[in-house]
Amino acid sequence: MRYLELCTIDHAKEVVRTLLNELSTEEVSLFELPGKMLAEDIVSSVDVPPFDRSRMDGYAVRAKDTYEAEEDKPVTLEIIDKIRAGGNSDLEILPGQCMEIATGAPLPKGADAVVMVEFAEIEGNSVKLYKAVSPHENIQPCGNDIMVGELIMRKNTVISPRDIGAISAVGKNKLKVFKNPSIGLLSTGNELISPDDKLEPYKIYDVNTYTIASSILEKGWNFNFYGIVQDNKEDLMEKLKKAMNEDVILLSGGTSAGVGDLTSTAIEELGGEILVHGIKIKPGKPTIIGRIGKKLVVGLPGYPTSCLTIFDVLFNEKGKTMRAQVYNRYMSAKGREEYLPVSIIRGNDGYGAYPVLKGSEAITSLTYADGYIIIPENKEIVEDEIFDVHMFGDIRIGLNIIGSHCVGIDRILRKGHILARTVNTGSLGGIMAVKRKEADIAGIHLLDNNGEYNVSYLKKYNVSDAVLVRGYIREQGFMFKKELGIKSIDDLIEKIRDYRIINRNKGSGTRILFDKFLKENNVDKNSIDGYDIEAKTHSAVGTAVSMGKAQIGLGISTISDHYGLEFIPIADEYYDLLIPKEKLYDEDIIKFIETLKKEELPFKKSKDTGKIIYEC
Repeated sequence: MRYLELCTIDHAKEVVRTLLNELSTEEVSLFELPGKMLAEDIVSSVDVPPFDRSRMDGYAVRAKDTYEAEEDKPVTLEIIDKIRAGGNSDLEILPGQCMEIATGAPLPKGADAVVMVEFAEIEGNSVKLYKAVSPHENIQPCGNDIMVGELIMRKNTVISPRDIGAISAVGKNKLKVFKNPSIGLLSTGNELISPDDKLEPYKIYDVNTYTIASSILEKGWNFNFYGIVQDNKEDLMEKLKKAMNEDVILLSGGTSAGVGDLTSTAIEELGGEILVHGIKIKPGKPTIIGRIGKKLVVGLPGYPTSCLTIFDVLFNEKGKTMRAQVYNRYMSAKGREEYLPVSIIRGNDGYGAYPVLKGSEAITSLTYADGYIIIPENKEIVEDEIFDVHMFGDIRIGLNIIGSHCVGIDRILRKGHILARTVNTGSLGGIMAVKRKEADIAGIHLLDNNGEYNVSYLKKYNVSDAVLVRGYIREQGFMFKKELGIKSIDDLIEKIRDYRIINRNKGSGTRILFDKFLKENNVDKNSIDGYDIEAKTHSAVGTAVSMGKAQIGLGISTISDHYGLEFIPIADEYYDLLIPKEKLYDEDIIKFIETLKKEELPFKKSKDTGKIIYEC
């Protein structure tokens, strides 16, 4: 794919901002203003307040008339008038006089202070004052809040409800704002089909359209969907012409190799120009920004997380941010500013941010990502640092479940109606999260050389003030198609060299179990066809076997059942729960353990399920 010179993300944002600012404007009332972007500065033509006024109920006085007032020696002043909010008095306070005054009422002539009603006692037409006041005490001076000529809001400010008070206070009811742009959405790719259709071989459902559409609606903008574009110039140009009714056209997946050239060519052949063709950013390097007349055209990346991130970066400059600490070590891309999706959890000392490492192509990266952090292009290692997290939206955090994840956890949360944030860091990551007091629960299944699960690792990593609760037993074994004719484990051991295997990734519990199995049965791993071919999940193993890419794989029985495969068990794996002692009596933890005990799960339980089996 060809690129023009890669530009900075700041330049790309400025291009988008400039083109959006060229859109037409309209006047709206205060009721319509929230969420709109100002097309002009707001400058006050009045003082707020427009007069000296009382901050509280009491008595308007000349301060020097109160100087001798004490709790046991009050000063008596004559009450000559009463002033309510919105009213006034034509009288002037003279020595020895005062006026009753309400909160917000204008200060009368001659007065320079207010005595609070709590320090006064009325006697007929007079009042006894038990506290002295100094000049200007309990008074809000004219222009103290806003002065004539003061800039209240700047052009290009997106108005929130909390801004409305200041605008209405200076008497502005009609304001000029930029019209919210209308958006035309296109998805590109021969592989895409609508979620309404039946999934065909080698096709995928269109995700980006619905993700970006939701983000557009969240901003208060409108959109029209012009369909899925095939990877050919004629279809692309036809749908671009239809979308020219809109102010902005967004093409998701319009930047991939080949398609990106089609997009830029189509823009140019429709009389437009390419303003940006490549940004120094990860993900999103091949992003395209162009214009056709006054229409802004943006080609977004095809992977869902990249697509949403670049949309947020370019169109949501003043989005929500929050501070969070990144604990896990992360190696960043060199030479490009990286926008790393993260999941947020709440700890004892604030918020933690965990990188979502499934890759921008993974749909669940969007589900788990609450936002992203920006890593400078000259930074290669991130570890134990605080970042601003640019949020995709509001977050709801219940229990923090960090560690090795399992569908059993999902079943318990669903059956128990428990709100939780799950962060999949692996068993060791869960142990460290418990040590940092971040995790409420950590799922772990670590097998040591002696065949024991979990306890030895808690000792090894000096975990303290936590308990290990027995979870459930996942049955590990070999899965294969029925036509292989394998009848027993002895049969499999004898024939294992004759078949193509799919292995699990290094460091996984299943990989450790497989190596242990081979060693105990005197099978040389180098004699196994496919030993070095790795899958990262149990599901990937089941899929590979069911599709014939491998003939045998090792995994859990629930996956074998799901794919209709034969299964020969070789070991029971203990998936246990590490919980900080201080969390044991939290309502949601109690509910989680009770649900674990009573609900049916796709795994075996032991007599100790839900009980503490080890304290540290």
